[in-house]
Amino acid sequence: VVPLLIRGLRSKLTATRRQSAVIIDNMSKLVDDPLDAEPFLATLMPTLQAAADAMSDPEARGVAERAFAQLQRLSTDCAELRQLTKKNDKETVFELLRSKVTAAAKANYTAFGEDGDVQLRFIAGICCSLMLLKKFQPADWEEVMRYLAVIVGASYAQGLIESVRMACKDMTALLPSKEDEEDAALELCNCQFTLAYGTKILLHNTTMRLMRGAKYGLLGGNESGKTTLMRAIANGSVEGFPDPTTVRTVFVEADILGELSHLSCVDYVMQDPRIQAANLAREDVLTVMAQVGFRDDGKAKPLHAVSTLSGGWRMKLALARAMLQKADILLLDEPTNHLDVINVAWVKSYINSLKDVTAIMVSHDSGFLNDCCTHILQIERLKLKVFRGNLNKFIEQNPQAMAYFNMKETKLKFKFPQPGPIEGVKSRSKALMKMAHCDFTYPGNTVPTLFDITIQVSMASRVGCVGENGAGKSTMIKVLTGEVVPQTGEVWKHPNARVAYVAQHAFHHIESHLNQTANEYIRWRYSGGEDKESLVKISMVLTEEEQRLQKEPFEVIWYSDEDSKVPQKSNKVVIELTGSRRENKQKEYEYEVKYRDGSEGYLSVKILQRRGWEKATKAIDARIAQRSGQYTRTLSSANVEKHLNDCGLSPEFSTHYRMGALSGGQKVKVVLAAAMWNQPHILILDEPTNYLDRESLGALAGAIADFEGGVVIISHNNEFVSTLCPEEWVMDAGHLTTKGEVGWMNRQDDKISDVQVVTEMVDALGNTTEVKGATKKKLSKRDEKVALKALKKKIDAGLELDEDEEEMAIANNLI
Repeated sequence: VVPLLIRGLRSKLTATRRQSAVIIDNMSKLVDDPLDAEPFLATLMPTLQAAADAMSDPEARGVAERAFAQLQRLSTDCAELRQLTKKNDKETVFELLRSKVTAAAKANYTAFGEDGDVQLRFIAGICCSLMLLKKFQPADWEEVMRYLAVIVGASYAQGLIESVRMACKDMTALLPSKEDEEDAALELCNCQFTLAYGTKILLHNTTMRLMRGAKYGLLGGNESGKTTLMRAIANGSVEGFPDPTTVRTVFVEADILGELSHLSCVDYVMQDPRIQAANLAREDVLTVMAQVGFRDDGKAKPLHAVSTLSGGWRMKLALARAMLQKADILLLDEPTNHLDVINVAWVKSYINSLKDVTAIMVSHDSGFLNDCCTHILQIERLKLKVFRGNLNKFIEQNPQAMAYFNMKETKLKFKFPQPGPIEGVKSRSKALMKMAHCDFTYPGNTVPTLFDITIQVSMASRVGCVGENGAGKSTMIKVLTGEVVPQTGEVWKHPNARVAYVAQHAFHHIESHLNQTANEYIRWRYSGGEDKESLVKISMVLTEEEQRLQKEPFEVIWYSDEDSKVPQKSNKVVIELTGSRRENKQKEYEYEVKYRDGSEGYLSVKILQRRGWEKATKAIDARIAQRSGQYTRTLSSANVEKHLNDCGLSPEFSTHYRMGALSGGQKVKVVLAAAMWNQPHILILDEPTNYLDRESLGALAGAIADFEGGVVIISHNNEFVSTLCPEEWVMDAGHLTTKGEVGWMNRQDDKISDVQVVTEMVDALGNTTEVKGATKKKLSKRDEKVALKALKKKIDAGLELDEDEEEMAIANNLI
């Protein structure tokens, strides 16, 4: 093949030279042993470089340069392997044969003639060929045995060939590296394996050597297989890895199993099969839990339900469970997720105190890896490479690795759909969500989690919510979004606003759909024109008082027809809302209802609220708002696949893999894409940086910066929050303090009408339909005079103005 490739590189046609470079690039990536390719590098590399220099087409030249860089990497690998490989030339093999054959010939009283050296050199050549091809099975050496039988006899040749074969195999083995020689610790694992993820090869014929007490930081690019490797080790599916009875391995993760979420913290730990197998007493479990902070007088109590724990305390509970199992190897996937600065320091101290426990850690916290790691494991080009030292030393030798931790150095891009206009709101700084004087206490607690919280969010908001674990950040957001109901205070959301909420424990959104693909999940979730996830909220469940009010008759006033001026009255009972809504002359919504007597009519939102139907009106508002968000694109497989790709999940994983097989970072992208499908006006992200690598974080930051809706972010990642959010909400033991540019929202006077308006929509078959924008009807001079007179009266009376009235008042200098 090489002569053909060289001829192609020397062709006068750019297309032929480019195709030759593509073949070289692809074939070099398939090389198992770099030494196999070494004989061809001296010929291919100068020819390929000359071809790249001669190409005028920038794209073709780039292809050739990539192929040349790949050959350079192979050449470097060959040089490294040569230094680590024992000398196995023909002369060495000849001396080996000579010593063994001479001894065997004397023992067998066989004459060893003067031309014996010629015979042995011939046999040595055959041995070297087998060594080069790495053929060490007994059947491969039968030909060598036949030649030896001529010299020493058939009876001695059988035993002789086995010793020669093993000696030759030992000659091809890699010499221990200097780092391996310096490691005086006990070796826990030294295995060679291949790792696949579905149809994708992640690691191929790579070696992993782990020492007792060492702390390894596992690095790799996006979707390189870091979490897959950790899970494979934990599940015992890595070829050659020691048996669980010899080396006890524990995978530490903070996810709470849904079917056990009703248990107390101590009972949840006791339900673990490995804890039960160890026959640990309840008192021993409580003692270890107390070491990580679970005390009766602490923030997290061992007898409280595990579902009430914040993300930070869930991680500490997982660590306590791992401590009880007395692991030889701890596998930590993002151990600092959800943790504030104080708890991160505690985790660092705990890991560094484990002198006889090996740890493998995946983390995007560079400070954590720098303080805890003694070695770095890097996944690169399907191989697992080990470096001695912490992260700083590794980056000194490999500066390009800084891209793992720098959000700005990323080629990956996310793209979120823009929210577009919202009916009844003309300014981006107009509040769409509000909480006023809200207190909240979890069932079973005596001390409130939230005290007198008052906040508001608009489409101009860029808010970072910070605070230590258990301060009440996530609880406040749950109250704001209607996930839970406060004991005191009011919560309000604009009826036409669409809100996307990605919870701290994001996987709960998809845990019931792990057998579906991400594409199927989104199409299920939004089928019928509404978001099925948004309807399952505690705040939408009717109370006993509301059920009683709905059954009581009340006086209804209506007119027999539009021209009638005589009102009619009757006591009626509303049995359901049909789902239709209209706006009356007072700019208030009226909802179509069906009465018990079979008649229908419209009632204002204020009347329905008094009669126990407030939650039903909010459900109708949500459905209408969600449908308007889906108007511009059809819920088709192709459209959903493109949307998932815009959110960082490639079609390979979004359409062809079940969600149960996805990594943690990929699942977060699914949840994020699902929340963004209906083009929300407000995006609320609770710990979005968890499970995402730095490349994805940089892409997420870019998408949020370009997003024209409001954003609220809860995160312990200071770099991420400070980059995006000029305003901060600081939570401390349930009390809220605002910092930063609080007035930033009020200075955003840009009108929503200035945002680019959608002019066309595409259906499932790719057909494009023009969307005609609604033009505002211009008032006649007489109507304008009447409207201004009514507006002045309203202003003088101190009444609240709607958006249209406020706009008219400003235009005519009335306010």
